[in-house]
Amino acid sequence: MATLPPAYRLTIEVTKLLTGLNHLTLAVTDLNRSVTFYQKQLQLRLEATWDTGAYLSLPGFWLCLSLDPLRKSEPAADYTHYAFSLNAADFPMFVERLRSANVQEWRDNRSEGASFYFLDPDGHKLEAHVGDLASRLAACRRRPYAGMKFFDDQ
Repeated sequence: MATLPPAYRLTIEVTKLLTGLNHLTLAVTDLNRSVTFYQKQLQLRLEATWDTGAYLSLPGFWLCLSLDPLRKSEPAADYTHYAFSLNAADFPMFVERLRSANVQEWRDNRSEGASFYFLDPDGHKLEAHVGDLASRLAACRRRPYAGMKFFDDQ
């Protein structure tokens, strides 16, 4: 079978259909308590509320709180958590505000960048993190995790 010259080869372009994380929905047991926590403690902007839910936002991200009687107000045993970004200059004040409000911590920081791991009123595991993927990868290049591979050529 003959091979076509490059000019005649069919080019297949892979289109990335997903463009980002749109929103996060968290089941809550007490809507008013959760709205207060996310609005007052974490300073998300309250956009809308209704009998069984609320929308709050940060630049480029929105959060839905959904009243759910099936939600158990206890943290899951696994490492699943949701991380929010903040500036290094704001980190100490943010942590102090949460500690002053007796927000429960669930883990000590073990990775690059300043991080504070805490629970919301329904036991959702959250993190406030200074840094981004680029800073994490740079730290990992200096001290890679066991078996770590990097895919720079994609």
